[in-house]
Amino acid sequence: MNGRDLVRSVKAVGSAGAAQRLRTVQAAWRRRRADAAGLPARGAERARVPGVVQQVEPGPGGGLVRFSRSELRITVAVNGAVFWGWDGAAPEPSYALAGRCPEPDPRAVLEPDKDGGWRVVAERVTVVVSRHGAVEVRTPGGVTLRRDLPPRWWEPVGGGAARWMQRSEVTADARFFGLGGRASGPRLRDGTYRLWNTDPGRAFGPGDDPLYITMPVQLVVADAATHLVFHDTSWDGTLTLREGEEGAGSGHDRSGACELRMDGGPLRCWVMVGTPARVLLAWASLTGAPALPPAWALGHHHARWGFGSEQEVRRIVAGYQERGLPLDAVHLDIDHYDSHQVFTVDHEHFPKLPQLAEDLRRDGVRLVSIVDPAVKAAPGNAVYDSGTDEGAFVRDASSGLVRGVAWPGEAVYPDFTHARVRAWWGRLYEERLAQGFTGFWHDMNEPVSFTAFGESTLPRSARHDLDGRGGDHREAHNVYALCMAQAAYEGLRALAPKERPFLFSRSGWAGMQRYGGTWSGDVATGWPGLRASLALVMGLGLCGVPYSGPDVGGFDGSPSPELYLRWFQLGSYLPLFRTHASLRAGRREPWEFGPEVLEHARVALVERRRLLPYLVTLAHLARRTGAPYVRPLWWGAPEDRALRNCEDAFLLGDSLLVAPVLGPGVDRRAVQLPRGRWYDTATEQAYDGPAQVLVDAPLSRIPVLARAGAVIPVRGDDGGLELEVSAPARGRTGGGLVVQDPGDGWDEPGIERYVTRWEGGELIVERDREGGGDAPPHPVRVRGLIEGRSQM
Repeated sequence: MNGRDLVRSVKAVGSAGAAQRLRTVQAAWRRRRADAAGLPARGAERARVPGVVQQVEPGPGGGLVRFSRSELRITVAVNGAVFWGWDGAAPEPSYALAGRCPEPDPRAVLEPDKDGGWRVVAERVTVVVSRHGAVEVRTPGGVTLRRDLPPRWWEPVGGGAARWMQRSEVTADARFFGLGGRASGPRLRDGTYRLWNTDPGRAFGPGDDPLYITMPVQLVVADAATHLVFHDTSWDGTLTLREGEEGAGSGHDRSGACELRMDGGPLRCWVMVGTPARVLLAWASLTGAPALPPAWALGHHHARWGFGSEQEVRRIVAGYQERGLPLDAVHLDIDHYDSHQVFTVDHEHFPKLPQLAEDLRRDGVRLVSIVDPAVKAAPGNAVYDSGTDEGAFVRDASSGLVRGVAWPGEAVYPDFTHARVRAWWGRLYEERLAQGFTGFWHDMNEPVSFTAFGESTLPRSARHDLDGRGGDHREAHNVYALCMAQAAYEGLRALAPKERPFLFSRSGWAGMQRYGGTWSGDVATGWPGLRASLALVMGLGLCGVPYSGPDVGGFDGSPSPELYLRWFQLGSYLPLFRTHASLRAGRREPWEFGPEVLEHARVALVERRRLLPYLVTLAHLARRTGAPYVRPLWWGAPEDRALRNCEDAFLLGDSLLVAPVLGPGVDRRAVQLPRGRWYDTATEQAYDGPAQVLVDAPLSRIPVLARAGAVIPVRGDDGGLELEVSAPARGRTGGGLVVQDPGDGWDEPGIERYVTRWEGGELIVERDREGGGDAPPHPVRVRGLIEGRSQM
């Protein structure tokens, strides 16, 4: 600790909340001492590069290339993904993978290339290795998408984890996306991005980085093809990006570049090449299919830090019902716990919580509980005593318990990287289910330990099991929340096997979609926070996490009625639609912002309820294909550069284009249209793309356009399923899928395929079956019939 830290820590103690603040100073001191004693000092280092190729050993799907100072293993898997690892790094073990590594593709072989290099040729990609260790990824047609220069390691002379750097070049037209949840995205501009899950400790906006979810996952979109690169190491690191420029310097292109620097861990990566849809399908097959939320979780959620009592919860729910506003779930924050201790209840203010849950469920409203990982370190606390008996908590290098500071005060933290601890934690959710909760919201799981200075997390020297491998927090930090989600998901599957778990988590890592989704965290109230909300959802979807959404209205301040309404309208088209705010920020109920906002919010809520069958269909498609619900406009046409630069609109599935209002005082806005005909769903005016058009955006709604030919399942006035069809342009066809969820369990749903086509002057809408089509079994409404008539 230096002098500035000491002054800051003394000021932090203050008079208000002195005991808790003093604990944060003590926690910071303990963390510094633990790391000084438990981490190896980094002294002199020896730099190393691969050297020159010495020999090769062909093997299934690729083979091993030996250099004078390293070796490189390349394998093409049957799903089309390519793996390569340096210095003996293998695909397993990996927290990102879902189960075992996919089998190698026997058709891919390692063969000589020119200039002493080697190559592996597969159906979708060619990988070329130079004699000095550069690795190129090419399309089947020979276009180079990416060139990794020979890596460099810095190895401590006295032993220990080696730092490493990987520099890469991409095509001049390429654009970068991904890296988890980035408030400045979804397109990642030039700059350095940190790969360390971080609670910023305050409400954040577009300029804040890193945030709660970081992933070493790059999605690179170029004219020739899209490719995804995943460097499978959970250590701290940075990625510096620089977009290329065409025609830069005497008519020559300047390649795009990225430089990945990691503090340790294996240098290994996976690469997938193809269309965006094909790439995300391969990613899902590698890291796991997204968890399927129950249908109610696709409705409207309302949360508040500070409901305070059962009576207030009932009052809020009654307010929704009296005003005819759809509501599907209420979320209880830490104030419903006894002294903020997880898996307890404040019986003074919530004396009959199971009865409350039962009454709400009778009205179609589920109860969702927050769950934090920090456990109050106090004998007599049942969770602490049980965890102590289980040996469940993280320890330091001297085998003492690692103690931090969280909402319940001095706290200890379960080691979720231990299978036995995950099983113990999963069993604790039985108490939550007994209280009537049907969904779970993981918070503070980066993990967070409040501190007066430095990082608000556990000491880097803290020891973790890492599923039998052993290691410290430098490797475990980024996967901590992922393993917590695994513990909860598997526990809930065992405790309630007939129901699909509903779980979303503030933090996570690659593969987190297997267990649920996420939300924005504490996004700042303001127009920049609204824009950041959309960036986070789109960026996470491109990393394979399709279910997410923001705190509508922002977490901290008091939004203006206009800002609240525009955020509400955006949220109504995102997978997780949740209003939420801190205790200090006031209420987020629609009626608190005046009668005009209330009426427009009602329209948005009714439309969300009407689109529920479409959202359910998108959820099932995400599980089968990895495709996000919310997609960038370039999803179907990544070669369209105008669409690649558009960040203020999105596709909801294939059929709807949503153009939210992201600034004040807007009643018209420009919309960049992909190719094809699009219908304004409010006015039914038709527009032909590709083009930029100006559309009305009154305060009552945001522009939503339907793709010509689309068949969209919607909820009718009687609650039954209806089909909303947008007529294709003359001479064109269309269609769509309908997936009807049989319930909140595990039964396989039925899938209906519909086609639309013109036949003479008639528009035909029919269900596609083997051997022919037949009439749809649902009512049909057609949009865009300027001439002709429909036949169903």
